[in-house]
Amino acid sequence: MAAPGAGDPVDAKSGEAPLAQRIDPTREKLTPAQLQFMRQAQLAQWQKMLPQRRTRNIVTGLGIGALVLAIYGYTFYSVSQERFLDELEDEAKAARARALERASGH
Repeated sequence: MAAPGAGDPVDAKSGEAPLAQRIDPTREKLTPAQLQFMRQAQLAQWQKMLPQRRTRNIVTGLGIGALVLAIYGYTFYSVSQERFLDELEDEAKAARARALERASGH
């Protein structure tokens, strides 16, 4: 007789396949063959999802990289727009020129 929960591939009464049951290998006693099958199924599922995950990782990396470059570029742009130091230097030159005029007595 089959193990409980295994069921036939198709239920004779409803004509539907049984749903997969989640198994916790730490709680249930499983044979080495069953554990090997679970590993194979997990590996197949992981390999099936790998291209989609890789694509998402690439898109995420490019997005983060673009954000970093945008912040870096904006920082340089905004710093280059700041002219207050130039204005302070111009005022300092003018003050020195006035001080020299006063010192020379003109």
